[in-house]
Amino acid sequence: MATRRSGANNQDSWLMLIYKVPSDSSRARVAVWRDLKRLGGYYVQQAVCVLPDRGELRAGLEKVRGRVTELGGSSVFLTLTEVEDDVRDQFVEGFRDQSAKEYAEIVEECDTKFVKEIEFERFRENYTFEEAEEIRQDLEKLRRWLAKVEGRDWMGAEGKELARSKVADCERMLEEFEADVYDRTEGRP
Repeated sequence: MATRRSGANNQDSWLMLIYKVPSDSSRARVAVWRDLKRLGGYYVQQAVCVLPDRGELRAGLEKVRGRVTELGGSSVFLTLTEVEDDVRDQFVEGFRDQSAKEYAEIVEECDTKFVKEIEFERFRENYTFEEAEEIRQDLEKLRRWLAKVEGRDWMGAEGKELARSKVADCERMLEEFEADVYDRTEGRP
């Protein structure tokens, strides 16, 4: 069995969770899927998820296993230490694609929802502290989302710099909007 031990984004061992939850409730399947996606898991196939071997991810998978058991299911947790090159490449590309899609979602959220919200409030001339605060909360959500995606981008996906740039653009737009709110409300003579 050939293994790859050198190169960028080298990953020598992987964590694999194979699980089964009762099929009579989609609630159980969705709960486990949601927990694994939050960890950054890549689904090789239905109910088979893989992650890079890292301490915090091991702990997270143990919690997911506990949830599977609570939901009346069963699971098998494996550490894969010898993975053929083509399988490793499949895992790496799967993680990269997954992270790239998340970065693209952030960019889309910035370009559509965030930018359009500020444009709409300017159009309505809704220069209030409350509106600026609501938009500030949206920016904070974008920042948290970006931080989560970056935290699970173990394989160096494309799109990180663009997503960072778009979030920074949103911050500048909000600062300009907040300055206009101040000028129109507090800055009057």
